[in-house]
Amino acid sequence: MKKLSSLLILSMLSTLSFAQKTNYNLIVGTYTAPGKSEGIYTYDFNTLTAATTVKSITKNTANPSYVAVSPDNKFIYAVNETGATSTVSAFKYDAKTGELTFLNKVDSHGADPCFITVDAKNIIVANYSGGSLAVFSRKADGSLTEALQIIKHTGKSIDPKGRQESAHVHMTKFTPDHKYLIVNDLGEDQTYIYNYNPTSKEKILTVKSVLKTNAGTGPRHITFSPNGKFAYLAHEFNGSITVFAYADGSLTKIQEIGTTPKDFTGKVDGADIHVSADGKFLYETNRGDANSISAFSILPTGKLKFIETVSTLGKGPRNFTIDPTGKFLLIGHQYTNNIVIFNRNKTTGKLTDSGKRIDVGAPVCLVFN
Repeated sequence: MKKLSSLLILSMLSTLSFAQKTNYNLIVGTYTAPGKSEGIYTYDFNTLTAATTVKSITKNTANPSYVAVSPDNKFIYAVNETGATSTVSAFKYDAKTGELTFLNKVDSHGADPCFITVDAKNIIVANYSGGSLAVFSRKADGSLTEALQIIKHTGKSIDPKGRQESAHVHMTKFTPDHKYLIVNDLGEDQTYIYNYNPTSKEKILTVKSVLKTNAGTGPRHITFSPNGKFAYLAHEFNGSITVFAYADGSLTKIQEIGTTPKDFTGKVDGADIHVSADGKFLYETNRGDANSISAFSILPTGKLKFIETVSTLGKGPRNFTIDPTGKFLLIGHQYTNNIVIFNRNKTTGKLTDSGKRIDVGAPVCLVFN
């Protein structure tokens, strides 16, 4: 009886501890050039008040624009977006202190890597200017191996402004079932679906199918619904969203919807797209002349219903994230050098300015941990 009581008390304390967790690490990848940022920032974020304090700054790493945390929470991997000299860096990560310890860096095998995906086995990088993706593994100490596989795309599309004269791989993302890798190529107007064989020594990725998107729209980022049944693809050039039904490595288009007013004539530059953890709402950001974020409700069919478009209150909104409680939505602004924190109504999906800001140079990637 005493043993049972002790176990019950421990269980209650554990549940209480989890329920009372209010502080999380917010990791921010940035552009260090032209010089307002010092590298990768780790903040302590309070989910009750949205108050933030700097825990650590990882310096001497050039343009760590996109970062990813390993599933075991022990390592952080970052791209170093420096043109033809671009690399990928590995760091040991202390979640308690927020400190990152440099391990090694390797050639990204393509200019300007702009996205990085990590699982328990491999690290996969999208090289934008290089039009390629590269697969790396990690050693026991978390450091990176040299590239195990490099895939070069060679197509182009119709954009008259010259942004589609060659392939531009923009994102690599695992499907919810983790059997496939989705790769968006903005330059080709194509979305690739690769078979994923994580333990293979040579062909870790093999093409399953290629989906042609609307010509001249520039597929950029994709996200999935929490139940894994739907996918949402954001297009950079016009900010439109394509809705897909997803099943076993296949994407079936079910809707196309815009994110700007019909009379909008400025530059759009769609940026990022995410679904709330409860699967009820979707958000998408636009840069250019729009500098806006649009909110949609997700219907049971997976289709989107427009709610509102509001200003991001900054210039050049890139990546954004929703905090672990769902109460706040944070948007990083590359050109106004800050992160704007919005209150998020979990019932309506609507956003209002919290008045809270994080001043940091050229934030590009926001990751809660």
